[in-house]
Amino acid sequence: MYSLGIDIGGTKIAAGVFDENHKLVKRTQVPTPQTATAINAQIASMYREAVEELGKIEAIGISAAGNVAADRRTMTFSANIPAWIDYPLADHIEELIDHEVPVIVENDANSAGWGEYIVGAGKGTKNMVMLTVGTGLGGAIIINGQLFRGSFGMAAEVGHLPMVPDGETCGCGLRGCAEKYISGTALERFARSAVRRRPQKGARLLELSGGDIDAIRGEMVSQAAKEGDELGLYAFNKIGEWLGRSMAAIATVLDPDTFIIGGGVVAVGDLLMKPAEYNFVRFLQAAAYRPHAQVLVATAGNDAGMIGVADLALQEVLNKQNA
Repeated sequence: MYSLGIDIGGTKIAAGVFDENHKLVKRTQVPTPQTATAINAQIASMYREAVEELGKIEAIGISAAGNVAADRRTMTFSANIPAWIDYPLADHIEELIDHEVPVIVENDANSAGWGEYIVGAGKGTKNMVMLTVGTGLGGAIIINGQLFRGSFGMAAEVGHLPMVPDGETCGCGLRGCAEKYISGTALERFARSAVRRRPQKGARLLELSGGDIDAIRGEMVSQAAKEGDELGLYAFNKIGEWLGRSMAAIATVLDPDTFIIGGGVVAVGDLLMKPAEYNFVRFLQAAAYRPHAQVLVATAGNDAGMIGVADLALQEVLNKQNA
């Protein structure tokens, strides 16, 4: 049985056809169109191409950044696509493909988290939380082997945990959200601030940025930190501290057995993971008297979202057949 996983990103749409054992049998990638109508047409075209090459496709799963309603069919909001406000994405796709197969829609972090759970570092766990550290901070929650979406489909928006009263203004309109302190953007802000406060220590970062503090980027901070630069290490320690704090807060509520850390920032390894693990225990309630969740780096890679949403779509079909 084949299912089609579609991962809609800001710059590209990646599509993968997977069998019931999560093996990739076909991959396609195109630039992301600029309008909702063009995106719909592209997805329908990818489906038709997959059917022509492989025969029957059982279901389509679409992974996208934004808020997805509990029906797993409607985009209630997305910062990337202005038209996606209470937008019945699944309905539009099903109409374009003549209702040949069902379509489900899932938040991109949930899709990646489920992919990590079924084929990645989370395989074999029972209660798992994935945190994706990239431009922002995404999350996914697995409870008793099931993806937890909440009553209204809005669970696991961990990037918007209110961490700092009257803190940095977030793109969501609130202040002090976790992703303002745990993200690639936060890494750059911490580094720039450190160089402004201690320019005598910022020679390496200034060298990498051509002498322009505002031009300091995440890859420069990573390079400086890998070289042992004091301010580069400071920036990673800061986001690692906030990541550890956030894991401790989540553990207080959910008590998972595993945290999976993914996203582009994790590529630096121990520069982030060591301060995160240290501060997780430091801020964990009754840390000396309770088991600690293991903290692992994601292993499913860039295909996690496609794998996850393709499997969720296939599960939908199988559940209906078995009902």
